Amino acid sequence: MQQLREAIMRYGQGIGDDIVKVDMFLNHRLQTDLVFDMGKEFAQAFREDKPDLVFTLEASGIALAFATAHALGDIPLVFAKKGSNVIQDTGLLTATVFSFTHKTETIIHADRQYLPRGSRVLIIDDFLADGCACNALLDLCRQAGCPVVGIGIAIEKGFLPGSSLLRSQGLKVRSLAVVTGIKDGKLILADD
Repeated sequence: MQQLREAIMRYGQGIGDDIVKVDMFLNHRLQTDLVFDMGKEFAQAFREDKPDLVFTLEASGIALAFATAHALGDIPLVFAKKGSNVIQDTGLLTATVFSFTHKTETIIHADRQYLPRGSRVLIIDDFLADGCACNALLDLCRQAGCPVVGIGIAIEKGFLPGSSLLRSQGLKVRSLAVVTGIKDGKLILADD
């Protein structure tokens, strides 16, 4: 997606050899026109898969998932929350996710009632590195009995195994931009 590529090249930074910093337009400060255009791209890519709802992980995936749900005809958006829930609820689905960026493990949860059994789910997230966040969301979907029709990713770290691991499970994965490496603080993008 050209508009996303331009934003990455203009504002994106590489930290070390594996951190992609794009908080200027995607996950701390949002460039809203870009976010809505990304939502339209995902809607176009997954419309024929007929998702019933969009699913993401708080917090940085919410805006992109919202734009996608809106572009798909205002279907519901559900987001998994981070941290343990104070209210003990037998309908709570939980999974553990390891954060590539923060190097911490977090419990995520979603209420079963928001993922009705049999709902066709489209997972949307801002980044794909090792695939840990997506695998935790997939785990919640499996627990709820919801088939996943696909996974939409804004920026994939193509030099890490996440995309290959997800595709090896037979999942449809659509990344809008792929960073293939970092050199001297500059992000290197794959050709479209």
